[in-house]
Amino acid sequence: MDLVIRGARVIDGTGGPSYTADVGVHEGRIAGIGRLPGGGRRTLDAQGLALAPGFVDMHAHSDLALLRDPDHGAKAAQGVTLEVLGQDGLSYAPVDDRTLGEVRAAIAGWNGPGDDVDFDWRTVGEYLDRLDRGFDGEGIAVNAAYLVPQGTVRAYALGWDDRPATAAELDRMRQLVAEGLAQGAVGLSSGLTYTPGMYATGAELTELCRVVARYGGYYCPHHRSYGRGALAAYAEMVALSREAGCALHLAHATMNFGENRGRAPELLALLDAALADGADITLDSYPYTPGCTTLVALLPGWANEGGPEAVLARLRDDTQAERIRRALEVEGSDGCHGVPVDWSTIEISGTADPALAPYVGTRVAGWETARGLLLEDRLAPTILQHVGHEENVRAIMRHRVHTGGSDGILRGAKPHPRAYGTFPHYLGHYVRELGLLSLEECVAHLAGRPAARLRLPDRGLVRVGYRADLVLFDPDTVAAGSTYERPRVLPTGIPHVLIDGRFVMRDGRRTDVLAGRAVRRTAHDLR
Repeated sequence: MDLVIRGARVIDGTGGPSYTADVGVHEGRIAGIGRLPGGGRRTLDAQGLALAPGFVDMHAHSDLALLRDPDHGAKAAQGVTLEVLGQDGLSYAPVDDRTLGEVRAAIAGWNGPGDDVDFDWRTVGEYLDRLDRGFDGEGIAVNAAYLVPQGTVRAYALGWDDRPATAAELDRMRQLVAEGLAQGAVGLSSGLTYTPGMYATGAELTELCRVVARYGGYYCPHHRSYGRGALAAYAEMVALSREAGCALHLAHATMNFGENRGRAPELLALLDAALADGADITLDSYPYTPGCTTLVALLPGWANEGGPEAVLARLRDDTQAERIRRALEVEGSDGCHGVPVDWSTIEISGTADPALAPYVGTRVAGWETARGLLLEDRLAPTILQHVGHEENVRAIMRHRVHTGGSDGILRGAKPHPRAYGTFPHYLGHYVRELGLLSLEECVAHLAGRPAARLRLPDRGLVRVGYRADLVLFDPDTVAAGSTYERPRVLPTGIPHVLIDGRFVMRDGRRTDVLAGRAVRRTAHDLR
């Protein structure tokens, strides 16, 4: 064998009891589990370490980060071996030249403007090919799967207008979704508090989900509200996915704002009823209470109509700006989940313009401060939104269809600590310190169950024949290093991470190995 890992505590990803065994790796796959007396070309003593399938980040925003940063230690050091990109309905394929420019401006707060990336793709397949090539044809830091972004598709087919799609435009959107799935995407995402995805009716979304169902993919919505009307928004997603016959995966599932304190059991009861009736539903969450998005996302949908330049024009106009302020502070903007904004909960986490760096880490003083930042930084500021509730976070993470997702935005001077800490925070804080989940249950949430949702035939479990995407960690010391004050600190207690049997982390340090590739959905296989 190429490698024999000796004496590990194997946590196999099923949720079943752990056991002690040797694990042998050959040609990128697990070749033996048990007592392996024969040697390998290399041997690793894993006494005191747990060995688990590599973790799957079901909600990642590394769409450009994987192409600009070969190290990508933020995820590799957490034990993440696969990220799911294309989230919240906005990403960089499929596009034409017009749409690409608009999307780059719209989500500069998530991924940066992209001036350091060669956008040499337009289709989903070409983007996946670009991930395969990575750096100098060697690949990328971790594996990546992709969701067709519904908002980008809508922008491509009919622009950023708030209106129903015509029959021809709906046909074009169906075609774009089908092409993306045929080229390897694993499903469809939406961002229904972001423009232009929020302009789609339920009927339009249902038609796109019918296409997804034909390809065996899943629908991953950031639904219409996590605040006022949250339960109704969840119910809409359950109903339309069931009408379309499409699997449903609820993105960063939570219940936020004062209206929803302690109401997670109502959400879980809604999901349990649908599951008992045969629905195919999973969800992901991150183990923190604040959310993270862009400042411009809080604006009402009508203020975003027409795309980024139209937004800036409205912000410059005093009459339009006053109308936006009223929607935010008095009426409750749909971009702020129907809840009047409490500026004291809004913390600036990043700006594109270095001259605005003094604002990072401060709470927004009021509308005029927000307006000025949006204009000066051309819609790029990112924010932390302190509106979550710990009791809701804990209730949701214990559910039997729960999976882990960081929703990690890697840009900004003070990003959310979830970008660097989600997976070790689950293992260290919620397993070891609080005992909310057993170690075996937690690994199933972070590896086995996500791989099953993605229909990966040979990942997510420690099984002979499966790909050797593995993480070795110390259950007694694993912990997130990232905090709100120091969010870019790497975790502790995760010394080794392998992808296809190659060490991407060894002895706690990132190697120069680029073992990641695009994971594709095909008719018979994935990747």
